Amino acid sequence: MTQGKATAIGFTAVLMWSLLALFTIGSAPVPPLLLNAICFGIGGLIGLFWTLRQGFGVLRGVGWKVYAFGTAGLFGYHLLYFTAFRLSPSAETGLIAYLWPLFIVLLSGLLPGERLRAPHVMGAVIAFAGAAVIVLGRGGGEGSALGLVLAFCCALTWAGYSVLSRRLGDVPTESVTVFCLATALLSGLAHLALEETVWPVGALGWGAVLALGLGPVGAAFFTWDIGMKKGDIQLLGVASYAAPLLSTLVLVAAGITPPSWAIAVAAVLITAGAALAARASAKRP
Repeated sequence: MTQGKATAIGFTAVLMWSLLALFTIGSAPVPPLLLNAICFGIGGLIGLFWTLRQGFGVLRGVGWKVYAFGTAGLFGYHLLYFTAFRLSPSAETGLIAYLWPLFIVLLSGLLPGERLRAPHVMGAVIAFAGAAVIVLGRGGGEGSALGLVLAFCCALTWAGYSVLSRRLGDVPTESVTVFCLATALLSGLAHLALEETVWPVGALGWGAVLALGLGPVGAAFFTWDIGMKKGDIQLLGVASYAAPLLSTLVLVAAGITPPSWAIAVAAVLITAGAALAARASAKRP
């Protein structure tokens, strides 16, 4: 598989994540950890079919440390994310949580064979500014300092998981199946301990949950794994800032969020940042 193709496959995860907010709204009033358990369960089932193509023997050489790493990444990120917003439901929390694409770009420079160029960093910062315009424009309630710290840890967790996946390039993407199933189990246990059970309401609610499990909280992790292992990691990091923009555009199209000039400004900044990073990648020897 060429790097360009792997990068394109990885970007489909960003496209799927842009639907996360819409489907999450549709899944209300399901509590977050229960939603996590159901969606990752669906994602794990997708993975079982994915793995069936190659045969389960492809996982024979994968060690328990890899499974522990992947499960910690997926479950840890979502647990930190939900807890951060529960303690600090503010725009600032969302902005800090969305530092992970910038962290991916910066941390990628530590990988063997990767060279971090100034345009990659500049592009990431410009794109982050675009995301900030959208996230801060949403507003939100007051929050605690602990929530902001957890949001920072959440961003660092996902960036670390993504970048370190590159070091596991020989581990088959089918291993994500086990990550998802283990995350579903841990989320279910955490739900039983911390939340009251509330199921989706009607066909629309169940449809939204199914859509989440099939896309943003399912197939997206498999395509992201391919992009991180075989694609242009710096370009994908910068391009990930398209997610909050596309998510907002989806909510506008659905009539949930009103259009604004902030969206246009964010679009220009994110596009400019991604273009700068893409140009730097194209010049790479």
